[in-house]
Amino acid sequence: MYYDALRTFVALADIKNFTKTAEFLHISQPSVSLHIKNLEAEFSTQLFLRSPKSVKITPSGEMLYDRAQQMLAIYEQTKLDILSLQNEIKGKLVIGASFTIGEYILPSLLVDLQQQYPELDLEMFIGNTDEIVESVRLLKVDIGLIEGQTTDKELMLEPFMEDELLLVASPEHTLAHQKHVTIQDLQNQTWLTREEGSGTRNYLLHVLRSNGIKIKSLLSISSNQALKESMIQGIDGLTLLSKNVIEREVKQQTLATIQLEDHTFKRRFSYIYSPIMSNKKNTAMFIKEIEKNYSI
Repeated sequence: MYYDALRTFVALADIKNFTKTAEFLHISQPSVSLHIKNLEAEFSTQLFLRSPKSVKITPSGEMLYDRAQQMLAIYEQTKLDILSLQNEIKGKLVIGASFTIGEYILPSLLVDLQQQYPELDLEMFIGNTDEIVESVRLLKVDIGLIEGQTTDKELMLEPFMEDELLLVASPEHTLAHQKHVTIQDLQNQTWLTREEGSGTRNYLLHVLRSNGIKIKSLLSISSNQALKESMIQGIDGLTLLSKNVIEREVKQQTLATIQLEDHTFKRRFSYIYSPIMSNKKNTAMFIKEIEKNYSI
């Protein structure tokens, strides 16, 4: 079993120093070297380029790195599954969620799950769509909820909810007081959007391109809250945000929505998981709860 060798390999790839890797794993430096030597013999390739001052991973090492993380995750998950063969839902469920879902959709469901399954330890990681897809692929999370799309054919993706996006601006913006707003009114405006890798950003850019809307300038902000606060403080720009994200601010009249003639903006939220995780009891339960609580 190469578990210890793979664990050492991943740690060395991350830390890039034999001595510090040994300290991190609480083993001797010769043990670190032996594990790497055994792996290199197993795969008949050099995994690291070594010099007195640096350790650099080779292309072969890069290929093994992703696979090693998956193998370690599968091993750890197998241990947990064997320990919890009973029917009770307990142990840990790690959920990855993109920002809009994690901050505004999922919290109420987590409260319900905590009440229904008091022995279940829930852990949620929030990132943009690209980050969640990567976490699912590497089995760092049991299941992911995303607002964008993925072309990863190794993963299973199922839509579970329709989301409406609204055109949003500061109440002081000129278009906020205009009764009839058309696509032409959106030309040469400043736009605020999320960072690269965000599903909301990709959707906004698609809307701008498909409608031939020219951008005056683009301001990227890496969180929904900061984006909203920028507009509340008076930035003279427009954005598209989920109705769920701006519900409170619209009620408080700190943000304004703009009705665009003959246009609505809708997308689908999806859950995504690796087939390896489909038989995990906690993951199967979570999928059932998602499908029960939300519908397209």
